Amino acid sequence: MPIATVNPANGETLRTYEAMGEEEIERRIELAEATFRTYRTTGFYERAGLMRRAADLLEADRREIGRVITTEMGKPVQQARAEAAKCARAMRWYADHAAELLADEEPAEADVKDSGASRALVRYRPLGPVLAVMPWNFPLWQVIRFAAPALMAGNVGLLKHASNVPQTALYLEDLFQRAGFPEGCFQTLLIGSAQVDDVLRDERVRAATLTGSEPAGRAVASTAGEMIKKTVLELGGSDPFVVMPSADVERAAEVAVTARTQNAGQSCIAAKRFIVHTDVYDAFAERFTEGMKALRVGDPMEEETEVGPLSSEQGLNDLVELVDDAVRGGASVLCGGERPDGPGWYYPPTVLAGVTREMRIHREEAFGPVATLYRAADLDEAVLIANDTDFGLSSNVWTRDDADVDRFVRDLEAGGVYVNGMTASHPAFPFGGVKRSGYGRELSRHGIREFCNITTVWHGA
Repeated sequence: MPIATVNPANGETLRTYEAMGEEEIERRIELAEATFRTYRTTGFYERAGLMRRAADLLEADRREIGRVITTEMGKPVQQARAEAAKCARAMRWYADHAAELLADEEPAEADVKDSGASRALVRYRPLGPVLAVMPWNFPLWQVIRFAAPALMAGNVGLLKHASNVPQTALYLEDLFQRAGFPEGCFQTLLIGSAQVDDVLRDERVRAATLTGSEPAGRAVASTAGEMIKKTVLELGGSDPFVVMPSADVERAAEVAVTARTQNAGQSCIAAKRFIVHTDVYDAFAERFTEGMKALRVGDPMEEETEVGPLSSEQGLNDLVELVDDAVRGGASVLCGGERPDGPGWYYPPTVLAGVTREMRIHREEAFGPVATLYRAADLDEAVLIANDTDFGLSSNVWTRDDADVDRFVRDLEAGGVYVNGMTASHPAFPFGGVKRSGYGRELSRHGIREFCNITTVWHGA
């Protein structure tokens, strides 16, 4: 895949880049290692000042970088600006909290005595250069939620971004440099996927994080395992959105529209499978379908647009194949379902009912504004359908019954359970999945500690 900006709204190639050669990659890895040796000794106060400066710059740039994001991957421009603002807030959160999250920990006095020590503590130390392989769908946020905690912990970053968002990738390197971070703290590698393996095998690269597809996750995890390097993987998702009889059905349907179609449905944590108790199925299906029909699809540069194009022609073709396969298998199309004529990689908000286990869309992640509706006879069947997937990233449950909530929290196989609301990432809460959605956690204290050497310090009596 070429490294290029291709406008999804019309398919026009606007800018292309040459992949970095071996000599430039070597220079950047060496710079990262050299910078780490000194940056790791800086204090939290100094790092926090730099991070807050980067947040201020990003916030000031949000209109400009928002238009770049929209041009590169098709996100409606108001959503792109909101993404930039969210990143700035997360950067400030880590600037405010990193020292507390990574403070030395002292074991219980009785345990210290029992170990024969006069004193003991646990200290969190940075690992070194971390390779981040990041996707295009949230081209700022996916990077910042790695970079902010990693840099605040004293690590340095090497970014291999998706090949269709090179201008955003270069902007991020420039952002941290303008903020005053030492040269080499955060660098972008304009390389293709085939070059990732060599970078990860370099002994100076100490760990890796990847957000992306399951095959990409397997490849990175395989190499990292061979090299005995720490990895964090956030892969696909096919999140359930369960609606029970006690729910506010009207509100659930309203939120469901946003949960399925934000970023044109191109989100791992987007609700994708809508599992509705039979007592409220018809009411929910009607309201949800009407809400999907009412969305404004169009030019992502227009402020009124709610759903823009998909990011690539291949992504559009993959989505069309999933829908067509479901229809051939007997699924009913309640709205949408047909690829429009004209330029750009657009697909209408679509609702499918009557989906069965034999259809590909039941097993595979639909990365676009396509929702599948399931009817559940009771709570047991709702849980069964919700867990009938290889993925386990997040989940949404709508109910006013505390017993329902307890059961879903106990039994849903997911990294998150959001009750009466849609899944959303926030720096204070851990983010990640189970099963084939990956392992490890981003954000919160769990995320900042993923790329730390958790060190026991023991003093003899």
